[in-house]
Amino acid sequence: MATSLSAPFGTFDVAHPALDVRDDLAGPVAAALTHWDSQEAAQAVLYVDTDPAKADTAVFVEAYDVPLDVSANCVVVAAKRGGDTTLAACLVPAGARVDVNNAVRKHLGARKASFAPMDVAVSESGMEYGGITPIGLPSSWPLLIDAAVVDTPFVLIGSGRRQGKLIAPGWALAQLPGVEVLEGLAI
Repeated sequence: MATSLSAPFGTFDVAHPALDVRDDLAGPVAAALTHWDSQEAAQAVLYVDTDPAKADTAVFVEAYDVPLDVSANCVVVAAKRGGDTTLAACLVPAGARVDVNNAVRKHLGARKASFAPMDVAVSESGMEYGGITPIGLPSSWPLLIDAAVVDTPFVLIGSGRRQGKLIAPGWALAQLPGVEVLEGLAI
């Protein structure tokens, strides 16, 4: 049986260490938590069960009384240079937008960058649309995280599914494989 904890914010019935409820997570997320080089970081991640119909940020923060400034959104970006396309993930505070046209494009050395089509983001990540999270993304993808997210004590992110969310310390997200922490990723 999973250990029950209190979430650091929000009105969730209960929180569990994410490692205790791997069956409730998308496969890539569960595998990443299990095999994370930093077990201290993996053990610090919590899971809260939530209504999938309330997964979108604006609805979610109101339904669960979560401050917008502790929520972050993970978006998949397609960066193109010549005939090559590179997929990357960007994690920014939920109240901001990813600076795709400047910060992402320049950082990835791309001629053009845009949000990846939904079907590509879902099929390539192995996660559900509306639940994509930085934990468990393909290791070949650059993972760009805005510095403000890393500086947040606890951050609400997706769980890989529309049902449920993860709460992770900002410092733990900076320990993910392939992460690059950038100032000015969010606008």
